[in-house]
Amino acid sequence: MIPDWQPTLIGPRITLRPIIPTDLDPLHAAASDPLIWAQHSVRDRHERAVFERYFAGAIACGGGLVAIDRGSTRIVGASRYYGWDAAEGSVIIGYTFLERAHWGTGTNREMKRLMLDHAFRWASTVWFHVSPENAPSQRALERIGARLHSRQQIDVDGTPSTRLVYAMRPGDFRVA
Repeated sequence: MIPDWQPTLIGPRITLRPIIPTDLDPLHAAASDPLIWAQHSVRDRHERAVFERYFAGAIACGGGLVAIDRGSTRIVGASRYYGWDAAEGSVIIGYTFLERAHWGTGTNREMKRLMLDHAFRWASTVWFHVSPENAPSQRALERIGARLHSRQQIDVDGTPSTRLVYAMRPGDFRVA
């Protein structure tokens, strides 16, 4: 069976659905707060031209998802699956962001849970690449059960960049 990396996943707070070209404006509106990107390696991603490269990558990868707040029906963030390796049985989840109003609310945990449950239908390992400067993302991954695996040079938007690589396997997810 061929993995479906653009599913629609529904949780109590959010719906994740495939990204489409008409999502550019509402997704950029969600991403336009510079503080969202302050601890990322691409700190100017809130700027339209830089964000358009991020968006094009989400469309091109075949695994881009937007996060829709179920209460307001607004797009509030995004994530993506990429780097599927059928031989290894692994996939990467990354390029995730949420509006600051959703920080600390459980939305990120729900998003990861939905994506992990779906990924483990095909994958035995899910990887996450995190900027060494992004301590909040590192803590969030560790809270859900991800384990630091290595430090590697990873291509990010065409530029080699140091990343901390975290791994999760089925059963690693911590409920609380």
